[in-house]
Amino acid sequence: MDDNAITPVGLALGSLMLLIPLSILLWTRTGLVRETLLALVRMIVQLLFVGLYLGWIFQINNPLLNIFWLLVMAAVADGTILRRSGLRLRRLAADLFAALVIGVVPPLVIFIGLILSVDDPLHARFMIPVGGMVLGNCLRANVVGLRSFFQSIRQREKSYLYMLAAGASQWEALRPFLRESLREAFSPTIATIATVGLVSLPGMMTGVILAGREPMQAILYQIAIMMAIFTGTAATVLAAIKLTARKAFTADGLLRRDIFKPV
Repeated sequence: MDDNAITPVGLALGSLMLLIPLSILLWTRTGLVRETLLALVRMIVQLLFVGLYLGWIFQINNPLLNIFWLLVMAAVADGTILRRSGLRLRRLAADLFAALVIGVVPPLVIFIGLILSVDDPLHARFMIPVGGMVLGNCLRANVVGLRSFFQSIRQREKSYLYMLAAGASQWEALRPFLRESLREAFSPTIATIATVGLVSLPGMMTGVILAGREPMQAILYQIAIMMAIFTGTAATVLAAIKLTARKAFTADGLLRRDIFKPV
């Protein structure tokens, strides 16, 4: 066994650190203790399942199975984004799923095929972890972007309708809302990019170092994945807004109320 391998006993002892945040939540009476415990249990169960499943996928390493699993990840991200954005899954799921695929595939291909120069770009060892990192960051940005876009139009609908009445095309009237939502969606990623290395040592860089590679090689990996993440984030948020907007408005340009989940 690897000298640095994590054992079940070590992990169990390490989990005692969770007593600190749980105590803070309990002491401050946030009402989040139960939700936090459920989230932790869900995380552990999901990761154990994924660990077993990925071990099987890596062993088989079938290109079609690898693509299928990546699509499953995108479908799960699709549902999560819409639920957290306050939008109805049934109406917009297909368009958002298409946006995620459109936005994630190019940076994934560039990262694995051009930057890493892997002979088999569909290899499970590369495709699934890198795809998961890009998708995970796109998920957060899309939640912010979609929620900001549709909620701002809903709250300031008079301004939007005034621009339409003044002769603006629909996308001319929507451009201020699009600009605002993109700014909110991109800001966290831009802030992360600006502070990488000085404030934080991100996951891929840390993982490469723990795997025994030289720090400079880890830095190059991190630069590459941050570029892929930002590319995927920008592409998916813009595509998600553009594609979902097709079903979110009537033929007259009015915002459909039935795209929102009931409060």
